[in-house]
Amino acid sequence: MVSDPIADFLTRIRNAIMAKHRVVEIPASNLKKGITKILFEKGYILNYKFIDDDKQGLIKIALKYDPQSKVSAIKALKRVSTPGLRSYVGYRDMPRVLNGLGIAVVSTSKGVMTDKEARVQKVGGEVLCYIY
Repeated sequence: MVSDPIADFLTRIRNAIMAKHRVVEIPASNLKKGITKILFEKGYILNYKFIDDDKQGLIKIALKYDPQSKVSAIKALKRVSTPGLRSYVGYRDMPRVLNGLGIAVVSTSKGVMTDKEARVQKVGGEVLCYIY
């Protein structure tokens, strides 16, 4: 039983990058699907696929590497809000990751989105993680 599924999601991606894997499989949930879509839209992963089985389902993520230097597009994944200490912010106090070069994934009342999208829509929420 995993007590923090988002931290498990980030750790599986981090471990696959360190082991230079091309594809990583992660148990699915709606929140994880939202984070995966953001990773794809922002160019941190090559592709993803939602596999629906009779149970929970799977997310297959194709990781992105530089062709010459074999360096991953994702430099770091950091969990911000944990089950023991939730981190909520308003849209005026939305964090900027690496002065705008990275993204903060925020769970809002309008769905999972990046910090920039949350500022534009003027909605706050729970800061899930930083990605750069």
